[in-house]
Amino acid sequence: MERDVISARPDPGLYVTATPIGNARDITLRALDLLSRCDLVLCEDTRVTAKLFAIHNIQAKTAPYHDHNAAEMRPRILKRLEAGEAIALVSDAGTPLVSDPGFKLVQEAVAAGHHVTTLPGASSVLAALTLADLPTDRFFFAGFLSSRQEARRKELAELAAIPATLVFLESANRLAAVLADMAAALGGRQAAVARELTKKFEEVRRGTLGELAAHYEEAGPPRGEIVIVVGPPEKRAALCAHEIDAMLENALSRASLKDAVAEVVAMTGLPRRDVYARALELSGAK
Repeated sequence: MERDVISARPDPGLYVTATPIGNARDITLRALDLLSRCDLVLCEDTRVTAKLFAIHNIQAKTAPYHDHNAAEMRPRILKRLEAGEAIALVSDAGTPLVSDPGFKLVQEAVAAGHHVTTLPGASSVLAALTLADLPTDRFFFAGFLSSRQEARRKELAELAAIPATLVFLESANRLAAVLADMAAALGGRQAAVARELTKKFEEVRRGTLGELAAHYEEAGPPRGEIVIVVGPPEKRAALCAHEIDAMLENALSRASLKDAVAEVVAMTGLPRRDVYARALELSGAK
């Protein structure tokens, strides 16, 4: 393992730096050193970062970098990198670029030939995954689902056949509705809702998607940042053509062709184009 050498000033470049997701002590020694010595710290919200800096007694120049000012800020940042500055990029919590701004900055810095590296650390995605009591050998991070139910259900239908544990971020006020849609699209899979990770009131609630949806419908929106982890689909025995037709006919009897196809794709994991073609034949559509 390479031993860190504390220098008077970091080498020029862009440093993508993870910060705590809740507990302020969950930050690496390397990150504390870098943030204390770099020329500039780019923050998703300077007020949030200022609280972390106050706890760790860091005196550093900061500037906002978020979705609303990124296009204006990137040329300025690239000029500073060209001038040989060491610049850190942090988000409000966790690892930058994971559902946070920063991708285009990294992309343009790499394209310009600047040194770009990461100071890894806390991540709510990995923290929730390790606590969910679900398979971790393969997982797919899907970020935030759409706030519109129709679009959300379509997204879930597309994710249903992925042979891996699914990880989502979600807001508290939509949690019950999202879990209900997940139960409809993904069936009775085991899942976990993790909130307030690493904080005093950390909670991980486990159960089927239906059980979790019912709980939060009754209990109301919880407090804190939320991660939903959903177990992978069960391996199914191969279905014969007669069984697929029966499923399609049942779905077509109570739903539109589009929704029927999405339902059967979610249930079987079969390619959508194949299910759609057979649904057209059964419905007599041209």
